[in-house]
Amino acid sequence: MLIVDILAAAGEAAPQNKFGFVEALQAGGFISYATVIIMGVMSFGSFYILFTKWFEQAKIMRQFGAVRTQFWKAPTLREGAAKLEKNSAWRQIVDDGIAAEEQHSKMTDSLEAHDWMHASLARSEASINSRLAQGLPFLATVGATAPFIGLFGTVVGIYRALIAIGIAGSASIDKVAGPVGESLIMTALGLIVAVPAVLAYNYLQSRNKRIAEVLTGFSSDLLANINSKGAVKPAVAAAPAKPAAAPAKPAAAPAKP
Repeated sequence: MLIVDILAAAGEAAPQNKFGFVEALQAGGFISYATVIIMGVMSFGSFYILFTKWFEQAKIMRQFGAVRTQFWKAPTLREGAAKLEKNSAWRQIVDDGIAAEEQHSKMTDSLEAHDWMHASLARSEASINSRLAQGLPFLATVGATAPFIGLFGTVVGIYRALIAIGIAGSASIDKVAGPVGESLIMTALGLIVAVPAVLAYNYLQSRNKRIAEVLTGFSSDLLANINSKGAVKPAVAAAPAKPAAAPAKPAAAPAKP
């Protein structure tokens, strides 16, 4: 019992930490809680967009493998389109190209088929690129505004420190440490949220540019194939040449008696 009483007395005598994260939030009141909640929503949204867009981009590039290995080996565009996944970007471009070819035959004006097909495929590409870019403005907004939201919390913390100094009449450490620590926490939160958002935006944007280049190349090959009535296909569609058969070895001469 004596040891227990000594430990209890030592615990009561030990100084209590009044400058932790929770204590800073409680001291900051509504503004601190609102700032942390906003930061949390921004951080969650940034990581959600990062992972969802990454999986979407990876799916499109995976489907491009079927385009190179199956689509161009089909005898017609319709048969090739049937080998692609439904609701995929590549299937959409092929379907739009076939529909544009059928619509041009119904036109009565002098619009050239090349111009009409090119415009239709470009419109299809633009819709795909626009869908891939969804969510990226949120990342850019988080990267641009999160530091300023943290700075707002910093300004409020410094203001509270100055008020505490004015009330106490002296800049003692116990009056200044809490508000200043709160302000530094808000600054750190702003940077923690902003930096991953900026990195995710640049990473996803670079992958979108790569996908846009591949889509443009595919639509160009599709346009050439349609205008040539199937005669022109990309090099990846050509079947690999079979190696020439090795010449037969001459038969051995019969042994002389």
